[in-house]
Amino acid sequence: MPNEQEMLMSKISIKNMEFYAFHGCFEQERKIGTHFSVDISFDCDSTLAEQTDRVEDTVDYSKVYLTVKEEMEKPSHLLEHVARRIINRVKECFPSVRDIQVEVKKLNPPVGGKMDCVSVELRG
Repeated sequence: MPNEQEMLMSKISIKNMEFYAFHGCFEQERKIGTHFSVDISFDCDSTLAEQTDRVEDTVDYSKVYLTVKEEMEKPSHLLEHVARRIINRVKECFPSVRDIQVEVKKLNPPVGGKMDCVSVELRG
C-alpha cells in the first residue's frame, strides 16, 4: 500500500443528477413535489485503480448516485438539510472520500419571481 505522499488523488464529479422530490418549507411543495438537480464532487485515492483498471479499487460513482437518490427521496424542509444528509451518507458509505462538495438546486422555486433555480452548496 502506498504511503500518503505516494497517493494519487483524483477528483470525481457527478453533475446535474435530476430528481423529482418533495422538499420545501411550504406544505404544497412537500405534497406535489418539484424538480431538483444535484452536483457532487469529491477527492479519493485512485492509486490502485489507475494500475488495476478495476471499479472495485475506486469509488464507484454509480453507487454514489444511488446513495444521493436515496437521500433525495426523504422529504426535508430545507435544502441545507438535504445537502448535509447527502454529505454524511456518502462519507459513511465511502470512507475513502475526501473534500466532498454537494450542491442541491431547486428548479423553478415558488418564490414570487421568475428564476432558474435556488441552490445550496455545502462542503464536508
